[in-house]
Amino acid sequence: MSTHHQTLALALCSVFVTVTLVITTWVGRRRRKGSAEDFYTGGRMFSPLENGFAISGDYLSAASFLGISGLIALNGYDGMLYSIGFLVAWLVVLMLVAELVRNTGRFTLADVVAARMSERPVRIAAGASSVTVSIFYLVAQMVGAGSLVALLLGDSGSLTRALTVVGVGGLMVVYVTVGGMRATTWIQIVKAMLLMAGAVALTIMVVVRFDGDLGQMLTTAAHRSGHGMDFLAPGLAYGGSWTARMDFISLGLALVLGTAGLPHILSRFYTVPTARSARRSVVWSIGLIGAFYLMTIVLGFGAAAVVGSNAVRASNAAGNTAIPLLALDLGGGAGSTGGTVLFAVVAAVAFATILAVVAGITLASSISVAHDLYAPMRGRHAVRVKDDTRQGGSPKVARYAAVLIGGLAIGLGLLAQDLNVAFLVGLAFAVAASANLPALLYSLFWSRFTTRGALWAIYGGLIPAVVLVVFSPVVSGSPTAIVPGVDFSVFPLQNPGLVSVPLGFLMGWIGTVTSREPADPAIHAETEVRSLTGAGAA
Repeated sequence: MSTHHQTLALALCSVFVTVTLVITTWVGRRRRKGSAEDFYTGGRMFSPLENGFAISGDYLSAASFLGISGLIALNGYDGMLYSIGFLVAWLVVLMLVAELVRNTGRFTLADVVAARMSERPVRIAAGASSVTVSIFYLVAQMVGAGSLVALLLGDSGSLTRALTVVGVGGLMVVYVTVGGMRATTWIQIVKAMLLMAGAVALTIMVVVRFDGDLGQMLTTAAHRSGHGMDFLAPGLAYGGSWTARMDFISLGLALVLGTAGLPHILSRFYTVPTARSARRSVVWSIGLIGAFYLMTIVLGFGAAAVVGSNAVRASNAAGNTAIPLLALDLGGGAGSTGGTVLFAVVAAVAFATILAVVAGITLASSISVAHDLYAPMRGRHAVRVKDDTRQGGSPKVARYAAVLIGGLAIGLGLLAQDLNVAFLVGLAFAVAASANLPALLYSLFWSRFTTRGALWAIYGGLIPAVVLVVFSPVVSGSPTAIVPGVDFSVFPLQNPGLVSVPLGFLMGWIGTVTSREPADPAIHAETEVRSLTGAGAA
């Protein structure tokens, strides 16, 4: 693109950044200073519709907008696994988690798990797990931001992507430290509206391009993919070898179960006043998210048909730039004003998506540090104290934690620039499903569950998941590995979910049945009544 067109594209991205900073500053001034509840939950004042949009904004990340469509454009049928898995996961959240978590907890996942156990060790374990999941998720957003801005500037060099990662990291720290949950929620709502509008517009344009004949679109996509009709059949990415098939099962397991253990999604249930509102929020979010993922299928195959799989791969080997390239072509092609304007709008929406999700994840992880790590280590029992400035640790601690987490995410994001963002998010889902979900479900539904069981479930899922990722082809031993040129991979699968998720549930069970700590039926009964009825919920 010409310098003039690049300036236009960057200007639109800058507009959103400016608007969100204004929102953050304005809301930050209206927030009650020193109030943990206001900083962590936004005062629990959001309606189900508002929270539904905010959940959608938190969930529809760079992996959804850039990564999934890119994987479909490169891998055809097999790429749709992400769209289906991400959507089906919300049925687990709706049926098993949303209402019960809102009734039982106050700020974080650890509130639920530690409600009837030895509080300090369980909080530390759950906090460590939540921060780990958040870091994995943040790295994916950083990679998406680097790919997007590199394409926007016409410069795929590592320096451009590195500077982008640093810039996004700095912005996310500002959003969290200044605005807290209330500002972050409004940013999510605005971003969700922009994202849905952009996806609808592009989907309509793709359908119009093929005169409403989706069959013709699929045939053209198969022809331009270089794989023929195999592009529309299972097995292109997850077929052939046994490891590819096992990876398919592992990824599907992680995607379907991981959402219910994501810290930044669970924290959304505490921003509404009642459990009924939490359930209705999920219903709204399922409608919005479902519609969006149906559109990503059209956009992915549309990118393969209009742009061509080879052109997408040439721009970004992982496919992260398929949607911007599709917008450029639909608007009139490279060099045209219409193409550049549409490209710039889509790039701005994608950048808004990344910034908003990054802010939500950073806030959730910083709350976990202050509420679940710092407070117990200081001897403060966050759920039981009455002093609002001490509940969950001071918001000041959360702000410091946001800075540290932001720095760590920046560093890891610089190392993983060549990986697909949807794939990276799949790793975060695997860790969440392995460590957080077993402890959460056992706490809610198993009366005999003990402190040892909770610790074994969390660490027994978290440690294997992280270790398997480190010794997988993701880190070494493959052309796109984080550490190229060396090979210390011993685990053949790219996603650890097939091993680590069952192991998390198994370790939780073993830890409980071998524990000498007697489970207190009265405490479990109290927790069960509270989770089902909301009696005594904050």
